[in-house]
Amino acid sequence: MINKLPGPRLAFLPQADAQALAEDMVAMANSDGGLIIFGVYENGKFAQEVWEEEADSALREAATLCRPPVPSSWQMIETADRSLIGINIARSLDLHTLYDGRVLIRSGAQNRTLSGDEIRDLAASRQTAEFETKVVPGARAEDLDPEIIEEFLDNREVRSGARTGTTAELLFEIGATDRQGNPTTAGILLFGKNPQMFFPQSGIVFVKFPGSEARGEDGGIGYGRRDELSGPLARLVARAWNVVFEEMRVGATVNGLEREELTEYPRFAVREALVNAVAHRDYRIQGRRIEIRMYGDRLEIISPGGLPGYMTLDNLIDEHFSRNPRLVSGLYQWGFIEELGLGIDRMIEEMVDAGHAPPVFSASAHSFSVTLSNRRERPSTPKWTRSMNERQMQALAFVRKNGSITNSDYRGLCPNVSPETLRLDLVDLVNKGLLLKIGSKKGTHYILKGQ
Repeated sequence: MINKLPGPRLAFLPQADAQALAEDMVAMANSDGGLIIFGVYENGKFAQEVWEEEADSALREAATLCRPPVPSSWQMIETADRSLIGINIARSLDLHTLYDGRVLIRSGAQNRTLSGDEIRDLAASRQTAEFETKVVPGARAEDLDPEIIEEFLDNREVRSGARTGTTAELLFEIGATDRQGNPTTAGILLFGKNPQMFFPQSGIVFVKFPGSEARGEDGGIGYGRRDELSGPLARLVARAWNVVFEEMRVGATVNGLEREELTEYPRFAVREALVNAVAHRDYRIQGRRIEIRMYGDRLEIISPGGLPGYMTLDNLIDEHFSRNPRLVSGLYQWGFIEELGLGIDRMIEEMVDAGHAPPVFSASAHSFSVTLSNRRERPSTPKWTRSMNERQMQALAFVRKNGSITNSDYRGLCPNVSPETLRLDLVDLVNKGLLLKIGSKKGTHYILKGQ
């Protein structure tokens, strides 16, 4: 955690400040939960050590500033240099405010105060989360698949540590059953032998059209391929990915001496769009399934249900709120979600790095869609550029244009950066095998390696 910067689900507090702690607790409880770590500055550097007594006192005082109190748990974090105290905050089904009436949510690495309309939207979204834990009428324990459950618990153990408790206890803990073992909505969707028997709307329809319109090859009504996918959510994601990948064009490119497979759409972007559709759709909407539409020039993934809570197209990147927190948590523990709250950012990055336009997100009151374009606007970015800073990219662009670069040239490109930092930048490019150093002292210049 210390190697990461603060974000939607991670906050650093250099001191045991009750007011700041209460604000982070309320914001995380109203959003998707997260971890607050004492004794660390926002840049990840250690502050003065915070002792358990200080943290406990701050936590007790912070609890009195939250309405209603925010449930929390301690987490000790061991680093090479010291032990740190963390406070885990779970996503709450309650709407939490501070003592002064403010309702906060996480926005990037900061807390943001909601407006009146946003508060109403957030309060209304709590009903959706309760839908996950409702017992499914007519469902019995026998409707859950033991093999799927065991697969999930094995993956959960890898992500979260040792497995504690019986299978029945763990299923209740994650909201898959009630205390009597009756399956809930989340349980049937995650582990059901046949979830579509109870929720016909939970399947996926894949349709491929040969051109850029919803028509057959002859211009009439029709399609190239149509599949109806069913099963528990983890299987749905896997089956949808397999179908899309079967239909994707695959080529290759060579960066330096490395041959790289080039798919029609970046793998991560497609996978993330599929996972998001399955995890965040509104399962209360009947009669509509997730639709995957593959055209000659684009891929559209359409999910029933508008954006949840206070989410809008404008805050989609910086803020994160799950309509179905238990389903999201389940898919995260399963390994389908790499890091909660960061998928949209990386989806955009992967598309741009591959030379495509960024994904297009569209939302209405009843649906949300992601559109990925397969047209490349420029060559894909070589992998090694992703480990470079912006200055180094400028340096390489200068070399390509002018044939070589000197330290003096580089200082002209980056006048506000120290000469030593620039020297180390060039040394790093030499070590990466991208530049070749020619000459010495005042005659030193750098050319692309292989020229």
